[in-house]
Amino acid sequence: MKIVVLAGGTSSERDVSISSGAMIYRALKEKGHQVIFLDVYLGCEWEEQDAAGIFECEKDWVKELGNISEENPDISQIRAMRPDGDKNFFGPNVIRICQAADAVFMALHGENGENGKIQACFDLLGITYTGTDYVSSALAMDKGISKELFAYHGIPTPAGIRLKKGQKQEEIKERVPFPCIVKACCGGSSVGVSVAMTEEDYEKALEEAYKYDDEVIVEQYIEGREFSVGVIAGKALPIIEIAPLQGFYNYKNKYQPGAAVETCPAELSPEKTKEIQGYAEKVFKALRLKSYARMDFMMSRQGEVFCLEANTLPGMTPVSLLPQEAAAVGIGFGDLCEKILEMACVPQK
Repeated sequence: MKIVVLAGGTSSERDVSISSGAMIYRALKEKGHQVIFLDVYLGCEWEEQDAAGIFECEKDWVKELGNISEENPDISQIRAMRPDGDKNFFGPNVIRICQAADAVFMALHGENGENGKIQACFDLLGITYTGTDYVSSALAMDKGISKELFAYHGIPTPAGIRLKKGQKQEEIKERVPFPCIVKACCGGSSVGVSVAMTEEDYEKALEEAYKYDDEVIVEQYIEGREFSVGVIAGKALPIIEIAPLQGFYNYKNKYQPGAAVETCPAELSPEKTKEIQGYAEKVFKALRLKSYARMDFMMSRQGEVFCLEANTLPGMTPVSLLPQEAAAVGIGFGDLCEKILEMACVPQK
């Protein structure tokens, strides 16, 4: 098959996306597919009239790509490379090449990757892509809407409130007690997420979160164990437990090798395992998700389970969680990519 692995973009998770895309690219090449890697924002200078001809190129598209840095990428530098970027998000020839492919493997993370906008565009253009559709992408990306749907469907989630940038303090009728979590409403990879223990922490946390979104979520801090559960075609994978060596599971601890201890399958009782997996599958249905996703959970010291959010395009980096969960049931990385690709080409009912 002719496959475009689409990555990069202008979200705060750009580096993670590129790392995911490089892994997927190599895996699909080893499976015998004709694969190219495209940065959705920077595009590709392909002058030939026949866009399909690009798949015949003997080129290692990911040879020069680096590793994920400890700090968030400077997106302003990326935007400066495209003077016309405010007029067209898609880089040169991206749409033309994607239309010539049999399928696009979505390795995008964060804004304009997981919020449904690109998926909606591809639907209009008849481009086949991996992952869930535009509606479920938008629902899952907005943590405020997700929490409302969790509550409606009886899925436990930390108590919280939604704040808008510039909102006056006297307009806020509720207040989450300290310690609390402050995070961008539509962010990912724990970018713009802080733990606030004091009023001073809280003000700094709001300032940080508002750098990434005009709306933030302030929610109950759950002290305990952190878990993640992948779901493929509605069925939960083994649970993985994440234990950062320092602090909480932030951007650095997620993507720097050795920064966290990850145990899969998680050491839980059969009853608790069934409970968490059941909630993961329930989230999958509540958010109308398709194909695959990954749900994040906290379990308090009293054993209460809380769903934090759903990730519609989970990381596929060397240290990502979903591939580890799949490996626990004998699905290697290449086979996982093939399965995701197959679900895109044969739509699930």
